[in-house]
Amino acid sequence: MGNICRSPTAEAVFRHRAEALGLALSIDSAGTIAYHAGEAPDPRSSAAGRARGYRFQGMTARQIRAADLNRFDLVLAADQQNLADIHRLARGPVTAHIGLILDSLGQGAREVPDPYYGGEDGFEQVLDLIEAAADAWLTPLSRLPR
Repeated sequence: MGNICRSPTAEAVFRHRAEALGLALSIDSAGTIAYHAGEAPDPRSSAAGRARGYRFQGMTARQIRAADLNRFDLVLAADQQNLADIHRLARGPVTAHIGLILDSLGQGAREVPDPYYGGEDGFEQVLDLIEAAADAWLTPLSRLPR
């Protein structure tokens, strides 16, 4: 929603994992609301991520724009509400595939829970889910001929 917890965590994880796989990808994050626009990621998100080696420097929250749906090939939402908001933003045909970040994992968890109002364990759970999803999205790309 506000681009300070789940989405910057996903951006940091996907950037790190893509780099480790030798993939040169344009990876960004955005919220579906502008409530936290211009703010850094939630300190609890960045602390949990930094403990696992992820970088959050220079990240600031922004709201997704309709142009993003043609700028990026893949736009992933953390939950059904954000997915619906992204679909509402799409006016006319878009080039991006739009889906849930956990779609890559098949059956099981379908949404990344919002850790904002919970404790530290919620941020760890978000990292666990996003790491698994990032590997599932990126590993097949790393096997494609370059």
